[in-house]
Amino acid sequence: MKYINLVKINVGSSSVKDVKEWQASNKHKWPDGLPRHITRMWPKRQVELLAGGSIYWVIKGYIMARQKITDMEEYRRHDGVRCCALVFDPIIFETESIRKRPFQGWRYLAKEDSPIDLLIKGTDDDHLPIELLTKLADIGVR
Repeated sequence: MKYINLVKINVGSSSVKDVKEWQASNKHKWPDGLPRHITRMWPKRQVELLAGGSIYWVIKGYIMARQKITDMEEYRRHDGVRCCALVFDPIIFETESIRKRPFQGWRYLAKEDSPIDLLIKGTDDDHLPIELLTKLADIGVR
């Protein structure tokens, strides 16, 4: 089965490292410790997402990372409103930087339109600075 991805703005993060730290600091909230994102709307294309899809995180106006979506669970907010908890694999892959205009909520992202993973080994200190990655993306260097 063909799969589809999601793209979502990660508000409040200025780097992939921030996303990792945010998820690590919230893992105690879930019984299995897996990262989640709560969204009001339930994706209609759930079967395609769970067939191998990922969520691509937009950070500071650029897609910069992805995580595999492993499950979707019903979640009830404190006011009783039904939401969808997107459950992710804890591994975050950095991707090529692609500019993304602001949008609300999440959007579907076809596999063929998804940025490729970066093959960077080492520690976070080995990565190119976010400013350089975004400038390279702006001029079309992939």
